Amino acid sequence: MDQKLLSDKFKSLKCCVIIPTYNNYTTLQKVIDGVLVYTDNVIIVNDGSTDGTSEILVQFPHIPQIHLPKNKGKGNALRQGFKCAESLGYQYAITIDSDGQHFPEDIQTFIEALENDGNKEILLIGARNMGQIGVPKKSSFGNKFSNFWFWVETGTRLQDTQSGFRLYPIFAMRDLKLYTNKFEFEIEAIVKAAWNDIEVKNIPIQVHYEQENRVSHFRPFKDFTRISILNTWFVFVTFLYIKPRNLFRKLKKKGLKRFIMEDLLGSDDSAEKKAISIALGVFIGLSPIWGFHTVAVIFLALLLNLNKMIAFAFSNVSIPPFIPLILYFSLKLGSWLLGENFVLSMSEIDPSLELMKYIKSYIVGSLALSVTAAITFGIVGYVFLMLFERKKILDNG
Repeated sequence: MDQKLLSDKFKSLKCCVIIPTYNNYTTLQKVIDGVLVYTDNVIIVNDGSTDGTSEILVQFPHIPQIHLPKNKGKGNALRQGFKCAESLGYQYAITIDSDGQHFPEDIQTFIEALENDGNKEILLIGARNMGQIGVPKKSSFGNKFSNFWFWVETGTRLQDTQSGFRLYPIFAMRDLKLYTNKFEFEIEAIVKAAWNDIEVKNIPIQVHYEQENRVSHFRPFKDFTRISILNTWFVFVTFLYIKPRNLFRKLKKKGLKRFIMEDLLGSDDSAEKKAISIALGVFIGLSPIWGFHTVAVIFLALLLNLNKMIAFAFSNVSIPPFIPLILYFSLKLGSWLLGENFVLSMSEIDPSLELMKYIKSYIVGSLALSVTAAITFGIVGYVFLMLFERKKILDNG
């Protein structure tokens, strides 16, 4: 792409480039010069550098600069850069690391991808070839680790979730509550963006690791621990809030009939897979793990590659109005299986019931009820789904 044309596109798209830097004296000037070839819309955030960074930046008085008195981390530097960009009227910001691993010429790849994509609320992450020579094994492992948890938390599979070469839609992210200040910020940003319906995608970029000049401030133990803690929290939020929220949003938007026809019956999964998903949902919903039904059913659906939507929907068989009934039949069935005399009536099953007195009967009966109901619902579901698919074939034929 012609450099003048690219510069014009930067202006029309209201896009800038943010360069956060901390003690990258040996590579910073080369990165800045490389970026300026493609655009003058540049913001530099000096995150409390103590080397010769200030001496380099004084050579670029025409570039907006933020000089933080103390190093607080990459996440904080990016947040400060986003605020500055928004105050200057920009809607998008491309971030590029100052350690020299990225190729400034890939900036045009981001602009072309943004211009050609119909969805303007999009966050683009440069996907590096992590298998090429020179990429440290710890970086490759860390990226695969991060990719897996991003998929668990959002349902989106990406090739690279840790690259710092990105395009952020800052206008669409202004209402996101972002709290982290260090390297884990880049994980927080993309997960919360995906949770708020901002599309997160990879685009291919180049990368090189110059060992003699490149300075990385990533601390393997401390930063990996921070990222792991953040992902642990995100997994809990995903299963306890995000997944149920998304399900009920679809249900509310489409209505029950359309939701069942399109999201449950109309998915591309086979009748067998849907039936097993139904059975899993019913089994977990009736099992004696109160408070953990949602986490368990989503985890097992992911692990077994089943239909998460169907499994979660049927796990809600244990909604509050049904709980006394479930407890009663679990206790009755457990007592019968253990040869015990069950004397409680249905009216005595209420929140004041001291369940620990009957815990053995309850657990045995609950598991028996879960298995029986799961098999029954699975078989009935399979027959119904096969009839539904046959009817659909006849209607289309």
